Amino acid sequence: MNNKSVAWDAGEEYDISRVNAATLWCMEERIMYKRKILEVCVDSVESAIAAQKGGADRLELCSNIVIGGTTPSLGLFGEVCQHTKIKIHVLLRPRFGDFCYTNHEFEILLREAEAFQKAGADGLVIGILTSKGDLDTRRMRQLVNVCKPCSITLHRAFDICRDPFAALAEAADMGITTILTSGQEADCQKGKCLLKDLEVVAKDRITIMAGGGVDADVIRGFSDTGIRAFHMSGKVIRKSRMEYRNPQVHMGVPGLSEFEIYRTDERKIKTAKMILQDL
Repeated sequence: MNNKSVAWDAGEEYDISRVNAATLWCMEERIMYKRKILEVCVDSVESAIAAQKGGADRLELCSNIVIGGTTPSLGLFGEVCQHTKIKIHVLLRPRFGDFCYTNHEFEILLREAEAFQKAGADGLVIGILTSKGDLDTRRMRQLVNVCKPCSITLHRAFDICRDPFAALAEAADMGITTILTSGQEADCQKGKCLLKDLEVVAKDRITIMAGGGVDADVIRGFSDTGIRAFHMSGKVIRKSRMEYRNPQVHMGVPGLSEFEIYRTDERKIKTAKMILQDL
């Protein structure tokens, strides 16, 4: 574990290097009854339906999943609501790229938070950073206040914070209920050591949700971490139904084909859910 003291509540420090056998035993006891969550990230009605059929506990709804996700439209949200019954958490991200937002982008986030909260979203997924790599707590608190009473997740902006333990404490203090993280690595398998440390520090104050490259095998490999909340997409590539194609015209990011559609695979979700239930 990382030898690092973490400011938690006022006047309290948590030295993660001092986790002893008794602490680990208590953590193992909590694992026995800890709620298990499989969240599936989707950007279409078809994927949402597949995720629900596969046994997802809730959806993270976005647009443009192939570039990491951006804020979905209210139209997409409404259509998904019409065809699913599980909880929907909505990603609020005004653009592709970093999480250091302009004043205009912040105003967009506030408007979108209010709109989805009024539209009936069960949760909202947010994250704003300063240029120095810290949580922008001033703006985040404003946004959290607009999001309430929705459940609030801090998304993977957390993974590019310079001090994950400080960010965890700040997130818990402002009322965020979940942190989605890969352990500050490209995928959660590489970040497993940090994820285990975060789980120990988080205790019951905030849920650590592992994301980034999650599938059934990854979930099985996390049985010893204490983490029981996982975020996955279960993507497969479907070929476009277009018969006529003009190879001279490219509409988006170079390297991404207009004739490949990303969709959630029901079988991948079902397999992951079975493994999670057995942990």
